[in-house]
Amino acid sequence: MSASAIEILRSQSLPMLLEREIERVIFGGEYGPGDRINEKELALRFGISRGPVREALRSLEASGLVEQIPNRGVFVRRLTSLQADDIYEVRAALFSLAGRLLATRVTDEEVVRLRAFVRSMEEAITRDDFDSYARENFAFHEFIVERAGNGVLAAQYLSLVKQLRLYRARSLMFGNAMRASNDEHREMVEAVAARDPDRADVAHRRHVESAKLRLKSHPNLTAPAV
Repeated sequence: MSASAIEILRSQSLPMLLEREIERVIFGGEYGPGDRINEKELALRFGISRGPVREALRSLEASGLVEQIPNRGVFVRRLTSLQADDIYEVRAALFSLAGRLLATRVTDEEVVRLRAFVRSMEEAITRDDFDSYARENFAFHEFIVERAGNGVLAAQYLSLVKQLRLYRARSLMFGNAMRASNDEHREMVEAVAARDPDRADVAHRRHVESAKLRLKSHPNLTAPAV
């Protein structure tokens, strides 16, 4: 085991590490919505007892990524269209609040970082590089909610985003969706940079509402992200 791995184990609990690893496996497409997760197989895979695996799965159930079905086992959660709609509504409210809060407290250095995200996504669009765009996109949104200064908001928002990743697939790959999305990112950043809470509130809410419409315009994509 490397020194860095030992440091990670010292600073974080084993169930927490397992939770992140199982998340990575799910979002990597190894498990899809509706698939059963076998505790024994995971324990053998990671070379540990089933106790920490069970604890990690309980945490994932609390975050909405998996569900325990009595007498059947643990399964990756399968979101319905109506459930996704509900999540998008709450996500829009939280993200608009994040934009409002960030506009009241943002630093010049954070504005520089936000604009750098937008440039990176623009470069990914030019290369038609969806994977890079997606990574920058998630990091951009995470940066906004974490810098908004409300830990409860950030935790709830990021949990909702994880749940939606089970549902929304690669809707941004179609047509001009990535460019439209990044145009919205640019408006969000400029609203925050102007220290205009009302403008930022509207820009952030519209972005989530537009993302929902982009997904709905491709109903065949309401499948697991892979």
